[in-house]
Amino acid sequence: MKITSFFSILILVILFSLTLTAENDKGGDKMNDNIRDMVVKDMEGKDVKFSDYQGKVLLIVNVASRCGNTKQYAGLQNIYAKYNEKGFEILAFPCNDFGGQEPGTNEEIKEFCSANYNVSFKLFDKIKVLGDEKSPLYEKLTNNSITEKGDIKWNFEKFLISKDGNIVGRFRSKVTPESEELTKAIENELARP
Repeated sequence: MKITSFFSILILVILFSLTLTAENDKGGDKMNDNIRDMVVKDMEGKDVKFSDYQGKVLLIVNVASRCGNTKQYAGLQNIYAKYNEKGFEILAFPCNDFGGQEPGTNEEIKEFCSANYNVSFKLFDKIKVLGDEKSPLYEKLTNNSITEKGDIKWNFEKFLISKDGNIVGRFRSKVTPESEELTKAIENELARP
């Protein structure tokens, strides 16, 4: 009788342990959809913590100066001007992964954006969004449980991030910054408490 009780208790302990593990895994997936703990480099080589953007809606974009989509800089600047005072930030990450369309240095990229599009949103250090050297940020953006999984297809792909750092939307390059699809998504996130 004692052995049977022992095994019954052991089975209950194992089942309880498995239940806790399953619950933790669910929470782990949710944390995989959050970028708040990540750190990236700005164009001056300084660390920027995403936790510093707590309470802001973010649009993260991989950009390039010599791309057919480069004109989207104008639209990005327009929505930045429209929504910035409401708690919206654009974080642009230059990338040379697609046809060598961003060969410039950080200084050249910054000058190009300023001279041609009056860009006033934050530009970051040039990164890789594809392959073995893919930045940890883009690894998370392209491999989470919320948005479509898979590699960036081209320059000017956009990711919408909630005020608390959760990935909430992915917009391929063909979705322009001032499109109704994107602006409505931004407005919905800004309206959330």
